Amino acid sequence: MPKYAYLPFVFCLATACTSTTVHPDPVPDGGALFTSMPADQTGIDFVNQVTDGEQFNVLTYRNFYNGGGVAIGDINNDGMPDLYLTANMGPNKLYLNRGDWKFEDITQKAGVAGKGGWSTGVAMADVNGDGWLDIYVCNSGDIAGDDKENELFINSGNAAEIAFTEQAAAYRLNDPGFTTHASFFDYDLDGDLDCYILNNSYKDPERIDAFNRTREEKDPLGGDKLFRNDSPENAEPGAAVPFTDVTEQAGIYNSPIGFGLGVSVSDLNGDMRPDIYISNDFWERDYLYLNRGPVDGKGTVFSEELTSRISLCSVSSMGADIADLNNDGAFDVFTTDMLPADNYRLKATTVFDPFHLEDYKYRVDYHYQILQNCLQLNDGEASFQELSNLAGVSATDWSWGALIFDFDNDGWKDIFVSNALYKEIMYLDFTNFINDKDEVKKIVTEKGKFDWRDFAAFLPSNPLSNYGFVHQAGNSPIPQFKNMARELGLGEPGFSNGAAYGDLDGDGDLDLVVNNVNMPCFVYRNETDKKAGRHYLKIRLQGNGKNPFGVGAKVEIRQGDRVQALQHFPQRGFESSVEPGLLFGLPDNAEIDRLEVIWPDKKMQTLEHISVDQTLDLRQSDADRPFSAAPVTRDPLYRDATAELLRGNIRHQENRFNDFNYEILLPRMLSTESPKIIKGDLNGDGKEDFVLTGAAGDPDKMFIQQNGTWQEVTGWQPEADRALETTCGLIFDADGDGDNDLLLGAGGNEMQRGFANFRLRYYDNDGSGRFKAVEGKTPPAAGMVSCIVPGDIDLDGDLDLFIGGRAVPGNYGLMPRSFLLLNEGGGRWVDVTRQELGNCGMVTDACFTDTDNDGDQDLIVIGDWLPVLHFENDFGRFVFSKKQTAQPYYGWWTCLEPADLDGDGDLDFVLGNWGLNTKLKASKERPVTMAVKDFDNNGKSELILNWYPPNDDQPWPFAGKMDMTQQLPFLKKKALKFEDYAHLTYETMFDPAQRQGAVAYTANWLQTSVLWNDGSGFRLEALPLEAQVAPAFGIIAQDLDGDNLTDIWLGGNFYGLKPEVGRHDSSRGVFLRGDGKGGFTCLPPADSGLFVKGEVRDAATFQTANGPVILVARNDADALVFKPGMANTQLR
Repeated sequence: MPKYAYLPFVFCLATACTSTTVHPDPVPDGGALFTSMPADQTGIDFVNQVTDGEQFNVLTYRNFYNGGGVAIGDINNDGMPDLYLTANMGPNKLYLNRGDWKFEDITQKAGVAGKGGWSTGVAMADVNGDGWLDIYVCNSGDIAGDDKENELFINSGNAAEIAFTEQAAAYRLNDPGFTTHASFFDYDLDGDLDCYILNNSYKDPERIDAFNRTREEKDPLGGDKLFRNDSPENAEPGAAVPFTDVTEQAGIYNSPIGFGLGVSVSDLNGDMRPDIYISNDFWERDYLYLNRGPVDGKGTVFSEELTSRISLCSVSSMGADIADLNNDGAFDVFTTDMLPADNYRLKATTVFDPFHLEDYKYRVDYHYQILQNCLQLNDGEASFQELSNLAGVSATDWSWGALIFDFDNDGWKDIFVSNALYKEIMYLDFTNFINDKDEVKKIVTEKGKFDWRDFAAFLPSNPLSNYGFVHQAGNSPIPQFKNMARELGLGEPGFSNGAAYGDLDGDGDLDLVVNNVNMPCFVYRNETDKKAGRHYLKIRLQGNGKNPFGVGAKVEIRQGDRVQALQHFPQRGFESSVEPGLLFGLPDNAEIDRLEVIWPDKKMQTLEHISVDQTLDLRQSDADRPFSAAPVTRDPLYRDATAELLRGNIRHQENRFNDFNYEILLPRMLSTESPKIIKGDLNGDGKEDFVLTGAAGDPDKMFIQQNGTWQEVTGWQPEADRALETTCGLIFDADGDGDNDLLLGAGGNEMQRGFANFRLRYYDNDGSGRFKAVEGKTPPAAGMVSCIVPGDIDLDGDLDLFIGGRAVPGNYGLMPRSFLLLNEGGGRWVDVTRQELGNCGMVTDACFTDTDNDGDQDLIVIGDWLPVLHFENDFGRFVFSKKQTAQPYYGWWTCLEPADLDGDGDLDFVLGNWGLNTKLKASKERPVTMAVKDFDNNGKSELILNWYPPNDDQPWPFAGKMDMTQQLPFLKKKALKFEDYAHLTYETMFDPAQRQGAVAYTANWLQTSVLWNDGSGFRLEALPLEAQVAPAFGIIAQDLDGDNLTDIWLGGNFYGLKPEVGRHDSSRGVFLRGDGKGGFTCLPPADSGLFVKGEVRDAATFQTANGPVILVARNDADALVFKPGMANTQLR
């Protein structure tokens, strides 16, 4: 914390406005939930052995260690699921389940070993619709190889003598591309299974012209493909099915930048048409294909809509899965990436793009991508919020398979993530080595030739534990997870890739099989059946015609007030295929009240009063009524009335400035904190007008209210004043002449030369609403400021000012100056600032209010790295409150709004903060800290940010080696290698003399909160999780729905963050409906009507001749106005 004293509010211990249910221990008494089954017991002795060779190795084939897949399914229809695993350099294996955890290798007998190519993904599906599972094997490998054609093993249908014949060519599915995986589903709803083939471009991503519309090009080997099943209705059972390539006409990208690693299928928008999510590696963004059905005689087509429905996706998306994670009936998307969760691997193996490159990729249609896993929460209409940090699942290292299933049959889905790469090709000291021409030349010269073994020897090989995320907060709309892999029995280190689940022993829980590189596969028996109070319902789907396994069916069950939904698409995760059928975990043995199934032909059936702990056969032929996606009809509280009510230029135009070029270690920009809304009567007509502040070079915009609308007034601001970024202002009678004047404060971070360049601007009102810039009446304050707050502190009838100092430009962490100015009348001001107020910190907002009920105005101040500061007014002198706190909550507070939230007659405060959906988490036990000093004595301060990575128990510097040594070159001697740097703490990076005199800051509370006024003191309480999805910058606290109870609306998001932190873009506006007693429930944006994307910086309500409206100001975007809708009759 800063090295100055203060006495903040008295707070009680912080709590949450809504309670959460902690997940019970998933581990049964006496042992782990999963038991590793040894090969000598099961007979599953599979090893995917991969050996580097001189001509073919990880240096010549980038996917050398990507591993193989797993498929689980009953190939002989004996009721016991069997197992198939793919190998990269050896025979694939098929294991027949003989019961009691005994499996027999029948690969050769069944004829499914494959041709010995580089096999990757595998799918079990009934391709020809004869009621027997077939096996589709994907192949890839050496560019020069000729064995990359995929293979299709058709089941003979003889349970007594299991045999398959390879018929990929006959089915036209012998695709020769570099295939990762394939998925079989009925995309056109004609009753048979079609095939999506996911390819991974063989081209070097560093040599592709990524910025030349490459996505529109065609690539027969590297691009994805969609094949339509054109089986005639009268085809003989088991006859070869002709598939037709419909990639182009269906709207599927088939380009050389499709680096596909995951294909997931589900109905994402509730119309029962299968949609597709594609995970792409490298800089190509993911694809979200929404199935639009038949269009203009082209047949069924897809519309690729990721950029309009998902705000950001993983950079190197690997495996993916889709499931309903919060039991709301909508299917959510989870993708894996390569972000480590510990300091050592972050520093030794991870590099982030600089901000300018990341920003450029976004602007040329690669969308915004973030190096972390992504959890996309679906609102039911295929609009998503990315919540992986809030959910606790963002970092799992070099991750492959993502499988979502209920580990412990408690009714909530958990997440399994497979992990590790056999050779650390991103080990940064190695990448530096191979980029060092002198070192390479040395090796070649000494041996006379290039020897790949010398290079491979530099690559570490570190087995890593897989992750087992257990669902924690059963009653929260935002899922919360905790990694319990070790406790679950899933923590064995390895090199895991593909994985699949299935009930291998028929006991009503899901077992797990994991394919590893260069070590035996993992086979885990689930012991949930031994756990008291856990039950299940297994669904066996019997579809019609050529889809006998009912692929695509959706089943929803209701048990009391609990709802669960599953959809049947077996190809999932990474290169793998789970057991066909569905299994619901049930936390008690109460009967299922209602079960509803929707079949792929959009026929429905309903069953009631179903017993648990059974396998239920559902037949499509029993479906007795049609399904139709009912049109969504809503009557929201508000509607967008921007075009109706605003006349003029309503766009805020942010100037292009990169703070990180000047302060490399800065975690977030300070130059994008506008616009603000300055509200008041500008022309004396009694109506509420406003000024919308501009960025540097973007003029401030004045709007006058006329007949319930606002008309822009232009020409009032001198050209010189437009160069400044306006971050705050005030409309008030500054000179006592009876009309309102305008005072503007400057901020941003563009001008690095000091306070004098950030001047206040005063505009005098001539009494008729015309304004003129006047220097003589400008209050005596300068600097980068955040707020201008009025209050009559001396009770003389005029308004005095507190002006909050935001930061020292170009030197974040040094102490800015704040000002308390006394109004002497006639435009004369006196600076009466005391030191403790002037140096109170990096202020973001403040408010005058009488907190001690003594009749005068006290002052509340918030800011970066501050607790809530309380200054008591002692006859015009502001002193720190004598009240103390045992637990001060230091936050990155952004804004505040006073309101009586609980109806007790006093003012409470809504406090905006950074939220919890962020990589940088802070708590009392694990705070984020910052040290600020001129460490290299160059006349400019530097900041050292320290944090606790998720898997570490001590703090580490946040910045990576390249940024740290670029900012502080003298550290290069201490950390020659990334390995060296990875072991440096703040204390070992700087010796005691270097640390001496550094200003220390701490943050231990990032939740947007309510400060409750209990009359005799204050207590801090976090708002519900929905309020923590993004930083909050705009707050409205008043009755918004006409029930005379105070509600809260929050707007937020922030883009100007270092890529290491990641863009915060998950808020669509948060409407919290108050109950008048201090409780709040969240109303979705679709129901409130206040759906706001982008970077909100301010929000305010206005009274007009036609009723109240809400104005929202956004950075680098148009302002928005909302008026009450038809449903909001009390406010209309």
